[in-house]
Amino acid sequence: MSSNMKIILGERLKEQREELALTQRELAEKLGMNAVTYLHYEKGQREPPLSVLADMARFFGVSVDYLLGLTDI
Repeated sequence: MSSNMKIILGERLKEQREELALTQRELAEKLGMNAVTYLHYEKGQREPPLSVLADMARFFGVSVDYLLGLTDI
């Protein structure tokens, strides 16, 4: 994953989380992951495994392509 794609992913994760009025910790709990791990994804410091990316997309009701910045829909 390119660094630009990680940045877009982080921005979109934050945007989606804020739309649900959740803290990073609350969202991490809902996704069944450590809050620090989620923080790294949102800051673009780590790349989530495909299964986690798919779980996040399902949770937010968006496509993986949207989270990765491949589409704006």
